[in-house]
Amino acid sequence: MVRAPDPRLIQYLSVYDPSISRLALKLREMVLEEAPDAPEMIYDAYNAVAFGYSFTGRLKEAFIHIASYAGHVNLGFNYGATLPDPNGVLVGTGKQVRHIKIFSDTDLARPYVREFILEAIAQAGGPQQPASGVPESQVRGNYPKKRRPVAKP
Repeated sequence: MVRAPDPRLIQYLSVYDPSISRLALKLREMVLEEAPDAPEMIYDAYNAVAFGYSFTGRLKEAFIHIASYAGHVNLGFNYGATLPDPNGVLVGTGKQVRHIKIFSDTDLARPYVREFILEAIAQAGGPQQPASGVPESQVRGNYPKKRRPVAKP
């Protein structure tokens, strides 16, 4: 059983269609099943509600991030350009980051999703205790302007 999501994360995700919020939380659960002690960094950002994981709590050392958009959820790998991808499922053309677009439970159930999660964790040095000794969730950014679904007054 993974730790419960921070109530603010639930609040931020509530502006999306319930199917998108559910996919984002299922991805979160998959990541935390494999890296239960990874600190969680939450961003209520301009384009997406995003949350990432690192073993140090430092954003620049994050190994995975999840970003919720109006029609899908991205499972991102901060060093995905160096992950083995024999089937060519990772999306992205930059020097470092790659992601998988998740549109449905069918996408989420594909075996390579968890395999990429495990590869990213191994790439980051494997499961580790957080520097503080206690895994935590922190809201790191709440951007006032949004170009994504927003809460209705």
